[in-house]
Amino acid sequence: MDIRGVIEELVEEAERQIRDRRWVLTPADRTVAAKAAADLHAAVGTPESQQTLPEVDRLEHLREALAAVAIALAHVHGRLAWFLGAAATALMPVLHWRALPAEHGPTFGAVPPTLQQYTDAEDAIRRLHSTLAGIATADTSRERHDRPDKT
Repeated sequence: MDIRGVIEELVEEAERQIRDRRWVLTPADRTVAAKAAADLHAAVGTPESQQTLPEVDRLEHLREALAAVAIALAHVHGRLAWFLGAAATALMPVLHWRALPAEHGPTFGAVPPTLQQYTDAEDAIRRLHSTLAGIATADTSRERHDRPDKT
């Protein structure tokens, strides 16, 4: 399965857990999700803006996005950490991609990705961005009203 497919499965699972209230979002979850969403958007903008860039810049942006996920992961625990950890793992192939020619030497196993792989990874980042933005702004008023008053 490609990066986009793995991220889509993770997002669906996260949305299901939130909807079923197995994952109760905390204020810390929302704060970290908001920062990560902003960082992902800054790294990988619109499809049109990315596709006009040279491959070396596209790869740089994808690596920036992976770094943003890793930094967010370092600041949380529990379900958001598990979600971000799985997302980082799904994005790992970008660490083995290269946009520069090998010039007659070893590449430490780095391989040039196809244009479709760039696009799929960028789309996965955008999907991850939208999910984290949704987590950041999730309405918890229903959750508060459904809980019995403990006073």
